[in-house]
Amino acid sequence: MEREEVGVGFPESVLTKDEQVVLHIHPHWKALILPVLVVIGVLVGVVAALIFMPASWSPVGLIAAGVIGLVLIVWLSSWPWLKWRTTHYVFTNERVILREGVFSRDGRDIPLGRVNDVSFSHNLIGRMLGYGTLTIESAGERGQVVLTDLPKVEKTQSVLYELVEADRASHSFDDEDREAIVREVNRGDRRERPTERLEPEER
Repeated sequence: MEREEVGVGFPESVLTKDEQVVLHIHPHWKALILPVLVVIGVLVGVVAALIFMPASWSPVGLIAAGVIGLVLIVWLSSWPWLKWRTTHYVFTNERVILREGVFSRDGRDIPLGRVNDVSFSHNLIGRMLGYGTLTIESAGERGQVVLTDLPKVEKTQSVLYELVEADRASHSFDDEDREAIVREVNRGDRRERPTERLEPEER
């Protein structure tokens, strides 16, 4: 499988020396639909207040409308965007890295060697918008991991499957490895075997 290192802005300090990021994604962009609609609605409301505000209103009313609009944007728009932006699903050649949280952070790492099964599902809307649910079955106490609203879930499932297979192949012991060990042992025996000296014949 061809791998391409991805520059994703994910902290390299969490990666090991030879670890490479193969895929790094956030939840599907549909999580941002509501925040965008909130921004549009608030802006429309503020503009409408400016246009239709009675002339008898004092500037205090205008300031109050602006402050309310700003609070709504921060509360209903900026916060969901921050949660989306700080949720990371990272797939490397060694493990699956899950991180989420704005101020406090939650995380989990799943070594590829512990992954037993990878499956996905999506409904009609998910197929139309390109997202779904990825389920990772892993060995251990915590077992199953379910990643919802994952973009390009079919491709992600295929990439993870290939990573798991490549990891298993790199840690498996086959006939070629056995023959290489035998050749190395035989080569060492020949180097350590003392050379027999021939004594001259007595006449």
